[in-house]
Amino acid sequence: MSRVNGEIEMAKATSLEKENLEAHVDLCQERYKQLEGRLGKIEEKVEDIHRDITEGQTSLTKVLIGTAGTIVAGLLSTIIVILLNVN
Repeated sequence: MSRVNGEIEMAKATSLEKENLEAHVDLCQERYKQLEGRLGKIEEKVEDIHRDITEGQTSLTKVLIGTAGTIVAGLLSTIIVILLNVN
């Protein structure tokens, strides 16, 4: 397989491969090894992306909880000030 303009071009069968089954099998084996290697790299990248998203969600949850706590504390403080000024 080769890259042309950033796109992967599939390997074409050679004339030897068309005539000799053993050569075809050997070349297919090599192609599958390359595909498995590429698939392994893609799986690693997907796992990295998943980990990043999970960590981002955890951080976002902490921020939201902190924000909600701040709002509740501010509202309670305002209510207390109003109640103290009423008397």
